[in-house]
Amino acid sequence: MSSKPTERLVLKIGSALIAPMQDGCRSANLLRVAQFIVDARAQGKEVILVSSGAVAAGSHHFSNAKPQTVAVKKAMAAAGQTAMMSMWDRFFDFPCAQLLLTHADLRHRERYTSIRQTLFTLLEQGILPIINENDAVTSDNLKVGDNDNLSAMVATAAEANTLVICTDVDGLFDKNPHTHADANLIKEVYHIDSSIIASSEGPSSSVGTGGMSTKLEAAEKATSHGITTFIVNGFKDETFKALILGENPGTQLMPYEKPLQEPIHWLTHTAAAQGELIVQPEAIEEVSEGGSGLRCDEIQSVEGDFSAGETILIKDEQGKPIAKAKSNYSSCLLNFITEHQEGLFTSQMQDSIGPIISQQDIAVLEK
Repeated sequence: MSSKPTERLVLKIGSALIAPMQDGCRSANLLRVAQFIVDARAQGKEVILVSSGAVAAGSHHFSNAKPQTVAVKKAMAAAGQTAMMSMWDRFFDFPCAQLLLTHADLRHRERYTSIRQTLFTLLEQGILPIINENDAVTSDNLKVGDNDNLSAMVATAAEANTLVICTDVDGLFDKNPHTHADANLIKEVYHIDSSIIASSEGPSSSVGTGGMSTKLEAAEKATSHGITTFIVNGFKDETFKALILGENPGTQLMPYEKPLQEPIHWLTHTAAAQGELIVQPEAIEEVSEGGSGLRCDEIQSVEGDFSAGETILIKDEQGKPIAKAKSNYSSCLLNFITEHQEGLFTSQMQDSIGPIISQQDIAVLEK
């Protein structure tokens, strides 16, 4: 429905900027953010805001709720979300729209496509989409868990050019700058590998849910889809002035030279596997090299409970994940097929069943 415009930008703001004292929304840190959004739109950029802070913004209404159970935190989110949206709306003289998402919305292909269409339509009408995870209703198995990764999923869905993730430090350092005075800022990153993610430390803020590791995970999702990503200090005026001038005020993570196409990227980074197929050794190389799809006689066993069209993991005999894919059949039918391959099904009948996994629906995982 939409192709990338001259510039489409996703900006992620964390709880520490919105409600640093956990006693409601504070506008002091957000004036510079709002001005940046206004200036970016004045330059012709389309902006999407991913805003954390609902739980922190609503927590002061529940000072007598002990202990703070999951149910209490969900209620905090429900109360804080209205305050957060009201605050953002006061900053702008153009309309805003609220989208509350869960991972279930993003990993379901039809709902994911619906989200894309909504975002494209809002942007076409000059409306600022403001997105948050739907903490008031989501459960552990349905949530993204942090808005860093959510912002990358949104940036991919929206076909953005740029993702800006705000934090409380100047960017990615070779050491934690909060505990090491000799830490050096890394201005550019061309490849995010497991060692970089593993060396990053947890959240420095008592308010936020993510740390540098989630920001790097988000950056990997975004850059693999060709989205330039910045990790910057959201507490500094000069950060947003530099961004408006096209400068790098923190760490710039470079996009892949050959980005993953949208359907494959969605399978790899957004869709959650609902089950597993253990496949024959001879099928592993064919799947890994992007050959033909997977046939029923190449399956050894089926794990989990999934429906036709849902995402599954393809694994080898040792349990190593090889690929993620969309299954053309349910786990119930696949179990029946694998249990009756000998005797009941002739080779001609197996061929008539068709591929279990189609070639275009396979996303090979990193080797």
